Amino acid sequence: MCFHIFRGLTLASVILLSGCASRGMPPIGPLEIQAEARSLLQQSAEVHGLSAFREITDISVAYTGEWHGLVGKIQPTLVDPDFRQKSQERIILNPAPIVAQSHTGPKGRKQVVRTPDTIQVHYNEVADSRADVLDAAALVADGYRMFLTGPFYFLDGNAGLSIVGAESVNGRPCQTLLVVRRPGHGNATEDRYLLFIDSENHYLRRLRFTMEGLESTRGAIAEVDFFDHQSIYGIVWPTRFYERLIKPIPNLPVHDWRLIGLDVNRGLSVADVIGGAFSSKAAVPARAIGDAGRATEAKYSLG
Repeated sequence: MCFHIFRGLTLASVILLSGCASRGMPPIGPLEIQAEARSLLQQSAEVHGLSAFREITDISVAYTGEWHGLVGKIQPTLVDPDFRQKSQERIILNPAPIVAQSHTGPKGRKQVVRTPDTIQVHYNEVADSRADVLDAAALVADGYRMFLTGPFYFLDGNAGLSIVGAESVNGRPCQTLLVVRRPGHGNATEDRYLLFIDSENHYLRRLRFTMEGLESTRGAIAEVDFFDHQSIYGIVWPTRFYERLIKPIPNLPVHDWRLIGLDVNRGLSVADVIGGAFSSKAAVPARAIGDAGRATEAKYSLG
């Protein structure tokens, strides 16, 4: 349950941090795909550039960011801050999504390859088969594809999709979709998601989600806010991401990271990303993102 996330903290700390009492997910009724909810999700995907996205075969991205201190102490396997400071990531979309991540940090390189059915992890080119390491890597790989591709990720594979209300996100009015997916992301049997879609321009502003695919995060809820959208290759991408924990520790800062490189359609194959290192074709850093193509949008504070 959610108390696994407190390993290493004292009982007094847990009580002071309000245990599992925080905002989270609305109750789930009978599972259905509401036509109105499906239409809203489709509209968001189209605004984000669905037609252009469907022409992409592979994506190369680069990230850099900062972890907030406490989360690294209570979730060291998931956060893995000694290796996950910067990353080059490759996503092959067809025929089935494959995510490959080359993370770097003070202790070297962590290489992850996530297929629909398998997960591989190498530290400095040495394979690691520990169950918690593999589960954490699967959760992260699926999560980052979800964060990057936003509404596209949720167009298929939902067990439930419904509109559950309205809420303001960083000063923007949003409609809220509740999504249930079976399986969830990572190695979860089921996960639940809240999508906060801007009522005016239909950008995805926030994603709240459960994390059932790792034993130490079961029962926990986190959310990611999306900022600084840019239109690149005909697609509107967020280029800044801010993650906080919602449950069991309300509003605990987790991760603040930026998309600093992006290019598409290199013609990558599984052979280019499998194993302990990228091929020379995949290893070329993602093209740096400049100011050109930035979508016109006000800058919002984290609130």
